[in-house]
Amino acid sequence: MDNREEAAAFLRSRRDRITPEQAGLPVYGLRRVAGLRRGEVAMLAGVSVEYCTRLERGNLKGVSGSVLDAVALALRLDDTERMHLYDLARAAGGPATQ
Repeated sequence: MDNREEAAAFLRSRRDRITPEQAGLPVYGLRRVAGLRRGEVAMLAGVSVEYCTRLERGNLKGVSGSVLDAVALALRLDDTERMHLYDLARAAGGPATQ
């Protein structure tokens, strides 16, 4: 099942709703986005910006549970949202367990 668009939209919407202040990050200068930048999510999740970009493009195939957990924590997902992220990853061929 190709659910890339749904996964991409889900991750972008969750990134957009968290401000740097809410994530405990300093804000320098003007920002073009109200939410977190990809680089900020990557830093919070402990993954590379390239990997974070791959995920946000909806490519969840083969993503480990530990990475999904780190992204869920960085994006402050609640239990329902976290389960949805895992469901999206499973449908794409990601981890089988949570």
